[in-house]
Amino acid sequence: MDKVIAVVVTYNRLALLAECITALRNQSRPLDAILVINNGSTDGTEAWLRDQPGISYYTQKNIGGAGGFSTAIKMGFEQGYEWIWCMDDDGTPKEDALENLLQAEPNELTLMNCAVIDKNDRKSFVWNTGGFKTLDEVKGNIIEGIGHPFNGTFINRRIIERVGVPKAKFFLWGDETEYYYRIVRINKIPVCTVASSIHYHPATAFSLKKDWDYTTGWKMYFYIRNRFHIQQTKFSNKFLALLHYSCFLVAFAGLTLLFQKTDKMKKLGFIMWPAVDAFNHNFEASPAHILEKLKSDETINLSGSLNKYLKSSWLSIFASFSAPRTERAANA
Repeated sequence: MDKVIAVVVTYNRLALLAECITALRNQSRPLDAILVINNGSTDGTEAWLRDQPGISYYTQKNIGGAGGFSTAIKMGFEQGYEWIWCMDDDGTPKEDALENLLQAEPNELTLMNCAVIDKNDRKSFVWNTGGFKTLDEVKGNIIEGIGHPFNGTFINRRIIERVGVPKAKFFLWGDETEYYYRIVRINKIPVCTVASSIHYHPATAFSLKKDWDYTTGWKMYFYIRNRFHIQQTKFSNKFLALLHYSCFLVAFAGLTLLFQKTDKMKKLGFIMWPAVDAFNHNFEASPAHILEKLKSDETINLSGSLNKYLKSSWLSIFASFSAPRTERAANA
């Protein structure tokens, strides 16, 4: 029987982690191993993990969800497991989720995913899944062409051999999408969702139409910067990638003008910083650095950003066309 390891990435959400671990322990098809990647939690997570029988864990500094899953998948692969079942700490697989994944007779070179269902109403898909809104609408068991890493994602080691692992340098936001496109678009590996394998997850609440606090909005940096690299993986044509990213930046600016109520001009100026770092392939910024800059007296206003970054942006854009594409599918 193929060995399966569940890998869970956690950061300062001990109560949710405990719920997830309980769900994994209660699987009708027992797991061969459970591995928790603790991203430097400060809420007692490591002490709790130390007391848990039958669980291995690895504590590292907080390098974001991207770094967590990069480590998790790499460790599961190096330990020789055939299947690696990936999830965040806020997800809880139904007791027969693993059994139903395996009963779907997974192909080694197919990326498989649980059906990600709203934790509260227990029937609605959290994200668009093949055009279906609820489980009741799904007639068969397999929904072809769609998956939602890393929420009950089932990855065979042969995929990892070919594709590598998620890019830790993304830190947060978009690492799962880039990895998905690297698997599905670049390596032409099919993907599907198994409707009978349920993974409960909170409904997402993020919207660019909601007013976000400028001085604490460090996550927006990664949202904007990483989008460029996602487009480069999604589109083999560099011009198309740049065009889509440019449209994204225009749309982001438009939504900022329309819906943001506070610090509107600062937020518009802020867009330039992660965009230029994206063009320069600069992955150095940390949450602490971003927060320091957002809270400093050196505010990032629109006119200042344009004057400071416009020349650098154009040089970086043209450089991206002339530079060879060195990162292939096997690199992570």
